[in-house]
Amino acid sequence: MVQDTMSDQEQDDPDAEFVEIDPTGRYGRDKEVLGRGAFKKVYRAFDELEGIEVAWNQVKITDLLRNSEDLERLYSEVHLLKTLKHKNIIKFYNSWVDTKNEHINFITEIFTSGTLRQYRKKHKHVDLRALKKWSRQILEGLLYLHGHDPPVIHRDLKCDNIFVNGNQGEVKIGDLGLAAILRQARAAHSVIGTPEFMAPELYEEEYNELVDIYAFGMCLLELVTFEYPYVECANAAQIFKKVTSGIKPASLAKVTDPGVKLFIEKCIAKASERLSAKELLRDPFLQPVEENDSVGRSLRLNPKTSESTTEDLQSETSLDVRVQGQMKDLNTIFLKLRIADSTGQVRNIHFPFDIEADTAIAVASEMVEELDLTDQDVLTIATMIESKIQSHFREVLA
Repeated sequence: MVQDTMSDQEQDDPDAEFVEIDPTGRYGRDKEVLGRGAFKKVYRAFDELEGIEVAWNQVKITDLLRNSEDLERLYSEVHLLKTLKHKNIIKFYNSWVDTKNEHINFITEIFTSGTLRQYRKKHKHVDLRALKKWSRQILEGLLYLHGHDPPVIHRDLKCDNIFVNGNQGEVKIGDLGLAAILRQARAAHSVIGTPEFMAPELYEEEYNELVDIYAFGMCLLELVTFEYPYVECANAAQIFKKVTSGIKPASLAKVTDPGVKLFIEKCIAKASERLSAKELLRDPFLQPVEENDSVGRSLRLNPKTSESTTEDLQSETSLDVRVQGQMKDLNTIFLKLRIADSTGQVRNIHFPFDIEADTAIAVASEMVEELDLTDQDVLTIATMIESKIQSHFREVLA
């Protein structure tokens, strides 16, 4: 039953009053609006049973009845949320229809720091390590959605639909109202989403879950550049023309970190070449780095190891830079970096590359700093290291 009465103490203190209480008496809604969507408002609320704050999502039924598609999307979102249980997907607690006030209400977890877009705008200076942690969490959520049978596609993934608990460093995917469960031929057949984040194949109405990977790549691009993809376009028609023509957003050229740019390009590649969430989580760029294993750490030198029979790679810089490698175990490759300058002086650097802890860009940046090389050499060395690692994987899988 809805509790209509308040105690004398609560009546004397307006701030303590709930504007509305759910039929079970467990959840109480405050006046504070946390956010507004196309057809819903989100209020701060309280779960008296667990003693935690929650989000009260409220939709006016009369507004939805004007648009049957919106009503269908809402029911889809509520039903879908009930079935999803993952640390990187928004938690769903309860839902009900308030026929008297013509509302549909559903309770979800609350996010102390708002959306990822708001959070990034507030915190301008964030280390690359943090961006990687956020990326891994988003991909873990997508891996869970895409791993369903049939798979679940979000179809409207963007930084506005990803939520943050800043004190915990938690990032979770929300607003699944536009999601579609893939059926039969693993392809969906409707165009829906936000133009700046929509993969080219979405416009062709023949696509699969990899459209979420494309959108994730655009999210990462926004996080790095602080601007919406295709901000240079004046309208959706211009975006459509560029996307379907294979023209990348102008902001991609503003990404100065070669490792970040390469990873984004893998995400927004054409569908036939785009990697899955599972494959991206295994990418060297996203592998976790230990707290004391940052880019500025001392280069780990080891005794000379035996030479590899794999062919050397030649750099295009003024230096003669070559990388050789030898697999020690499934997680470690011993690499030899040979650097010859214009005077003929040769330096051979031997070091282990931990596939789970290191990244090609981090190691290359470290080498450039410690060996007095130029910044232009970072991408060259990183590309060679990544190529060498991938060649070893191909050999192992062959």
